[in-house]
Amino acid sequence: MNEHYARIIESIGEDPQRPGLKDTPERAAKAMEYLTRGYKLTVDDVVNDALFPSDCSEMVLVKDIELYSLCEHHLLPFIGRAHVAYIPNGKVVGLSKVARIVDMYARRLQIQEQLTVEIAETLLNVTGAAGVGVIIEAKHMCMMMRGVEKQNSVMKTSAMLGTFRSNQATRNEFLALLRQ
Repeated sequence: MNEHYARIIESIGEDPQRPGLKDTPERAAKAMEYLTRGYKLTVDDVVNDALFPSDCSEMVLVKDIELYSLCEHHLLPFIGRAHVAYIPNGKVVGLSKVARIVDMYARRLQIQEQLTVEIAETLLNVTGAAGVGVIIEAKHMCMMMRGVEKQNSVMKTSAMLGTFRSNQATRNEFLALLRQ
């Protein structure tokens, strides 16, 4: 990957050997590996058997999980927050695992729409929950730094599965908790 970054630097008219850029290809390659480390993880790695029996059948919500991802169209960051809720059905997942699931998918080349669905479907499959709701709010550098250059736009996406889709009261409770 280092050689590819050196060629990119050269192709924009810079000298990859000048003092400020000499180590940049290696640093950029390491940064890209870090920013896309989600490809090296599986759901089993992330959840690590942290499923626990529970009689809880009320909504569990983890708000404001920060996320950092790269737009698959321009390789520019999008940065935001995920709000993830589920209705347990006999078992709960360790709290940190919800954030780790978000990170696993966010640390891949992504579009926000797909990221939202992947998180929801994974939590539903892992927990066997009665329902899952995920809302992501993010600012996209591909829209802020280039193209239309709109600095204050925020994209919001949602995925509602199970009771979050079929039961308006469940969906309303989720949305109300997000406003608090």
